Amino acid sequence: MESGDSNIIIHVISVLFNMSWQIFWPLAFGLILSSFIRHLLPVDTVVKHLGKTDAKSLTFTTILGMVSSSCSYAAASLSHTLLAKKATLANAMAFLVSSTNLIVEMFIVLVALMGWTFLWGEVIGGLILIAIVGFLFSRFYPKEVEQELRQHIESAEPTKHAHSDCGMDMSNMKHETSDCGMDMSNMKPETSDCGMDMSNMKHETSDCGIDMSTMKHEHSMHDHMDMPAQEETGLMSKITKSAGFFQMDLAMIGKEILIGVVVSSILIALVPQEGWKALFISNDVGLPTWLHSLLDVIIGIFVAMIAYVCSVGNLILAAALWHGGISFGGVIGFILADVLTIPMIGVYKKYYGKRPTKWMVGLLFLSILFTGLCVDAIFNGFGWVSTDQTVRTLNQSGFGMNMTTVMNLIFIPLSIWYYRLGKKANAGMGMSM
Repeated sequence: MESGDSNIIIHVISVLFNMSWQIFWPLAFGLILSSFIRHLLPVDTVVKHLGKTDAKSLTFTTILGMVSSSCSYAAASLSHTLLAKKATLANAMAFLVSSTNLIVEMFIVLVALMGWTFLWGEVIGGLILIAIVGFLFSRFYPKEVEQELRQHIESAEPTKHAHSDCGMDMSNMKHETSDCGMDMSNMKPETSDCGMDMSNMKHETSDCGIDMSTMKHEHSMHDHMDMPAQEETGLMSKITKSAGFFQMDLAMIGKEILIGVVVSSILIALVPQEGWKALFISNDVGLPTWLHSLLDVIIGIFVAMIAYVCSVGNLILAAALWHGGISFGGVIGFILADVLTIPMIGVYKKYYGKRPTKWMVGLLFLSILFTGLCVDAIFNGFGWVSTDQTVRTLNQSGFGMNMTTVMNLIFIPLSIWYYRLGKKANAGMGMSM
């Protein structure tokens, strides 16, 4: 192997490591938060605040997104959780947009790299996008497709084992089980997954004075039937159940996350900044302003779809594209399109199915396109866009005494322990993935 090839491989590995290091803790934090919300947040609470789409619900979900994780994959998991808790699709999509574009970390990087103008462009653009998403998804997302989406979510939920670790389906048992003389041999064999042969139970096995100590499987039956009541009272049991959702989420979307990180690392490492700049139309070309902006926003969304994986890498590339000739609206469209990356679309397919994902991607694309055009018109119309800004270097140090290192030292061992706990819990319920 030549030294040039060796240097390229080392550079790709270095970029891959740095990117993984930067996104690990927000990704882990977001998925862990999602697992707790999924287990602990009552359905009626979500329905009360997010069960219908209006200005109040969109405001609530925007604030909820702003205080959550900035990682796109974690945001996708949390929006999926809201849908599973019966939030409207419009509110869930508004949360997805807010959680990935209206967060403090992104604001800090934007100011450091590109200045205050782009910060306000991102804020105004994010709010416009949330309003458009709320309108389009509540009015134009087909009801039959939404029903298909919700059926896909429900089919993936572990409802069969919700009441027992051994898989006993007690819902088919009659209320007369306490009566003397009930013929238990008529119960279907599938009412227990624990190997209990109910047909061998005596007719007197009720609460009429029989000596229960003579029953076969006495301890097994009592343990399994009492366990749910015990689990609901302890903090550790709640953590264990939440960890089960965390493990299932990683099993479902872990491959897509890995592919996204690897592909983006290769693109950032191998494609020079001038290569990205060549994609955009120069200001010297005599095109109408609106057409130039339209084409730039479309190209910006396309580039984001194939190149994005983390907020920092996305904004650095946005700065390079801005100085390469992309319009202001094109920059905002590029940044907002972090919810339309190819790996994210793969996550949506896993969560919602193919047809619901196609409609979701189509409406998100139209929403981002319209938002980019609006922001470009507003900022150019008021003369707020400055073309003489310079890119300021952002220190992306890996190891060292910084926030990223501290948070990773906390979340790496925590997430490993949490994943193993969830895997063990799911395996015990016959749901290992």
